[in-house]
Amino acid sequence: QVQLVESGGGLVQPGGSLRLSCAASISLFGIYAMGWYRQAPGSQRELVASIFRTGSSQYADSVKGRFTISRDSAKSTVYLQMNSLKPEDTALYYCAAKQTLQTDFGSWGQGIQVTVSS
Repeated sequence: QVQLVESGGGLVQPGGSLRLSCAASISLFGIYAMGWYRQAPGSQRELVASIFRTGSSQYADSVKGRFTISRDSAKSTVYLQMNSLKPEDTALYYCAAKQTLQTDFGSWGQGIQVTVSS
């Protein structure tokens, strides 16, 4: 399993920005895809964004145009830049790793809180 450590969450006003970081314990080249999930109280966990070994990325419709997932392979770190934040973006955000095409996202970080409120 991959060890993942998130950082960068916190409290931000609506319209503001935050950047989340996720440091992996192995090279990103050994991971098929990295993803950011979020879960708000009373809601199902949602895949917000993912980035693949090839460099391609995917986003949930709710964050397209506002969030950007990126990576720094030299640091084995994946980022989630969140702009134009809305109160409905408030959630616990998790970083996850999918090591092969055939497996699910099986390695998870501890989660980090993002709160969007005035």
